[in-house]
Amino acid sequence: MTADQLAFPLPRLDARGRDDFMVAPSNATAQALIETWADWPEARLALIGPEGCGKSHLAAIWAETAGARIVPAASLTPEMAPDLAEGPLVVEDADRGVDEAALFHLLNAAARSRAGLLLTGRTPPAHWHVGLPDLASRLAAVTPAIIEDPDDVLLSVVLIKLFADRQLQVKPALIGYLLPRMERSFAAAASMVDRLDRESLAQGVPPNLALARSLLDG
Repeated sequence: MTADQLAFPLPRLDARGRDDFMVAPSNATAQALIETWADWPEARLALIGPEGCGKSHLAAIWAETAGARIVPAASLTPEMAPDLAEGPLVVEDADRGVDEAALFHLLNAAARSRAGLLLTGRTPPAHWHVGLPDLASRLAAVTPAIIEDPDDVLLSVVLIKLFADRQLQVKPALIGYLLPRMERSFAAAASMVDRLDRESLAQGVPPNLALARSLLDG
């Protein structure tokens, strides 16, 4: 088989089950709040963290447990709010591209129904830039569950999972080589895995220590 024949990206698996989520000091508080959703103040919570930190994974775990729908914030309209709030609901990326009137009505309807509302975003709701003063007030009252940047143990697991999501198995030596040479963030881990995956496809070799050295030390 030639290198050209190898250069076809395999489908990503993106495992999102409860058993696939690695609990670590950086996400333990957020995970615990997700598990105790019956105790959320006014049945609402905001799951907060940087790109790639596992917000959608945790949100999917809660959605499965609570029987919740998952909708992107950009799809919300004011007319949808009453029906959506009748049952448990996840609103993804609520800190960007959302109709402010729709989010305001949804928060009010969810407070009445107490069915459970989980928002995801990159910063706490109190810091979201919104024009409606009443919406800003509602958001400031939503409890944030914050996922911090990962430590080395979690970052190692994240790297392994990101490779596995691309159906790639890597040796511990590669992970150990990458850790001290990359930024401590989920986004950096995703970028590193993507870079190695692309280069491995281009060269027709699996991601390995030699390939990483040629990219990072070359």
